[in-house]
Amino acid sequence: QVQLVESGGGLVQPGGSLRLSCAASGIIFSLWRLGWYRQAPGKQRELVARITSSSTTLYADSVKGRFTISRDNTKNTVYLQMNSLKPEDTAVYYCNCYRLGYGDYWGQGTQVTVSS
Repeated sequence: QVQLVESGGGLVQPGGSLRLSCAASGIIFSLWRLGWYRQAPGKQRELVARITSSSTTLYADSVKGRFTISRDNTKNTVYLQMNSLKPEDTAVYYCNCYRLGYGDYWGQGTQVTVSS
């Protein structure tokens, strides 16, 4: 059974930082592509960043230079370091794992609120 458990969300002031973590179980972690997505109220879920099994990264234009995705295959965990946060980054952030032919799984989400 695949499980993804996010943590690290919360309330932060504009310009602040947060680090999200997503611990995975039930998969051979190193073989899967990992991603972070977000969904703001009234909007569709969108890609924030993703990292392949070979650690190639991809970022949404809106977060380039501010967010960094990384993975630790020894801990089965993917991270999203978020710096210089803006109110428009407010959303529920979801962890995703994907492997062709094996599945596409989601975590339960963690709320990030950027407000003064």
